Amino acid sequence: MTHQNKTYTNAELADIFERIANLLEIKGEVVFKIRAYTRAAESLRVLGEDINTVAAEKRLDKIPGVGKAISEKIQELLDTGSLRFLEKLESEVPPSLLELLEVPDLGPRKASLFWKELGITNLAELEQAAREGKLRGLPGMGQKSEQRIIAGIEALGRRTDRMTLGTAWEHARRWLEWIRSQPGVSRAEVGGSLRRWRETIGDLDIVVACDADSPVMENFIHHDEVARVIAKGENKSSVELKNGVRIQLWAQPPEKFGSLWLYATGSKAHNVRLREMALKKHLSLSDQGMLKEDGELLLFAEEEEIYKVLGLPIMDPEIREDRGEIEAALQKRLPRLITVNDLRAELHAHSTWSDGTASIAEMARAAVAKGYTTLAITDHSASLGITRGLDAHRLEEQQKEIEQVRAELGDSLTLLHGIEVDIMADGSLALPDEVLAKLDIVIASLHTSLRQPRETITARLLKAIRSSHVDIIGHPSGRLLPNREGADLDWDAVLKAAKEAGVALEINASPSRLDLNDVYARRAAGLGIPLAINTDAHQPATYDESVYGVSVARRAWVEPDQVINTWDSRKIVEWLKNRQ
Repeated sequence: MTHQNKTYTNAELADIFERIANLLEIKGEVVFKIRAYTRAAESLRVLGEDINTVAAEKRLDKIPGVGKAISEKIQELLDTGSLRFLEKLESEVPPSLLELLEVPDLGPRKASLFWKELGITNLAELEQAAREGKLRGLPGMGQKSEQRIIAGIEALGRRTDRMTLGTAWEHARRWLEWIRSQPGVSRAEVGGSLRRWRETIGDLDIVVACDADSPVMENFIHHDEVARVIAKGENKSSVELKNGVRIQLWAQPPEKFGSLWLYATGSKAHNVRLREMALKKHLSLSDQGMLKEDGELLLFAEEEEIYKVLGLPIMDPEIREDRGEIEAALQKRLPRLITVNDLRAELHAHSTWSDGTASIAEMARAAVAKGYTTLAITDHSASLGITRGLDAHRLEEQQKEIEQVRAELGDSLTLLHGIEVDIMADGSLALPDEVLAKLDIVIASLHTSLRQPRETITARLLKAIRSSHVDIIGHPSGRLLPNREGADLDWDAVLKAAKEAGVALEINASPSRLDLNDVYARRAAGLGIPLAINTDAHQPATYDESVYGVSVARRAWVEPDQVINTWDSRKIVEWLKNRQ
């Protein structure tokens, strides 16, 4: 495996170390060594700095979960483009075995069993062996487990990609309504990555408090929308729906709901830290409760009670990722995270003047109804190819309508006239400086040529940031979830330039963007860079998507005053004037 002269991204290195962990587990290595590589992969994936910069400054061993041995391997990859350890491992364990891990509920241990006992090295061989009945004679395998593997392989062709938050919540709300209507159910809530508001979601986890004789679990697995039952148990069942979505239903009596909800919410790393703290108090924490040394089981109906026993305040689900929240809680310095109710402004909205579906007046009245005190109309510039994008002449015409709406609304709303101007391939802006200078607010965004080389596209964005007329950089990377990656930016350079220029970086609240992501939003906030949470609304209903942008900010530990949308109109206008 050679990548000579390749510059690695954090995510690519994380994938390599996750690959190593899986191959080691298939090989049968000791758990602590496997966990070391898994932890390194997790740390690299959430690292808010470019790994190449960290390496150049000789700080690799300062990354959480990266000790001397793994830091040396990272350096070897960066220096040579290859890793002798991985090459040796791949000569011992067929890399094609990793295909097997794509099958639902088939982990490295089963892959190892099939390889060592039957010589299976890839997915096609596994399917053939399963259909020929060769798996059922292996330890821990039977006809039913063999059929589950066949069904799992077939499911690979049906499964959807990871869901956006918006899609996941649509499914979850509908299922919560149904589950809450079932006999004996007193409470049902989402858990897992959806409750933590991760930017994309794999499976849905729903946690239920119910009576012992409630039929909810049985009704769940026999629901008309279920295509197959992956696993069935008294307290936990997993199904795959006909639309490809997978749901896990967890159930406990009400008095155990708190411990179950905590467990099912995760993250795994956060829960591990809590269990370690419990052990120091001679308690064993599980989804059932806390077991004392004398055998007494302490029950918890609410999560808050568990944190209290551990000497901690309850923590918002969005920050339960083992990224310093335990230490901050112990030191009584947890942030007061921003909420949707803190928002007072929408600063990125479109109208029928470009590609929106509502007039300026309709967008403005909806903003007032939402409780906002400031709205910026920022239609697209003409260069983007958007139908009816605005040039200098049409901006002057739009200004007249803006003034009419201002007169109609009076003091109920501060209505700003702005533009979302395209950043061209050479870094210039799609409208001349003299036009931008007349506007109240300017958002500059990357929409095209996103696959330019890192140096080129970074320089392009830096040029826009340093423009004296740009106030906000919209959806900075240009990504679209879940499939289109953003531009390969030098984030150290981008953040430094934004800090120096005093430009705000947008967290675009659209569930298909969520851009900035939480990692860079946290870095930006830490540097004192203003953040904007905007919905990029093209119709009034889109204002409600602000909750998704807020979720990113919450995962980034952002407090209200760090977001310009929480400011009153006078402060926003003053900030904009000072930028000119």
